[in-house]
Amino acid sequence: MRGRKLEPEHFLSQHGVNICLLSETFLNPGQAFWLANYLCHRTDRPTAGGGTAVLLRCRIVHHSVPVPGLTHLEATAIQVILAGRPVKILVAYLCPSRPLIGVDLTTCFGGGLPVLMAGYLSAKHMDWNSRLNMRWGKLLHDYADENSCLVFRPDTPTTNPYNSSTTPDVLDIVMVKDLPFLGYLTWCSALSSVLIDTCR
Repeated sequence: MRGRKLEPEHFLSQHGVNICLLSETFLNPGQAFWLANYLCHRTDRPTAGGGTAVLLRCRIVHHSVPVPGLTHLEATAIQVILAGRPVKILVAYLCPSRPLIGVDLTTCFGGGLPVLMAGYLSAKHMDWNSRLNMRWGKLLHDYADENSCLVFRPDTPTTNPYNSSTTPDVLDIVMVKDLPFLGYLTWCSALSSVLIDTCR
């Protein structure tokens, strides 16, 4: 997000986005970041790279939810009321060089609330339109099956590498548990983002 403030600000305003989940923000601890009419909750990595943030319109009643004890996942979470029920919304990022572990997923989906988690999880699986199945994708797929989670995925790649020898693929997904409403997934190439829209 460093140096790219005007692009997301214009996009969020133009499309009337209420909640935006950002993974791999590259913001440094203590670095100021704000967008007009939005509050920002974020988790910065103490070293370069990574980071997650939740942007939401100032008028939305919410509170920040701690996500303590994560080993490899980076995450930021909030709680809002949707369809008359409290829902935990979180954005997660997993550095490709780190393993995905079940304990981190349990931490994110624990607490007894319905959960919507989106982000770059470095967990490829053909069931969510990745080119192939990888170890972390299999782990995430099994976790979703065993814990009654649904995985939403876009129909087109979420990453289009600059390196022509690397193939585009799906790395960003949305995972939900016990949501009290239906969700729709929209791939948006304008910001290379995955957007979630709830039934209105």
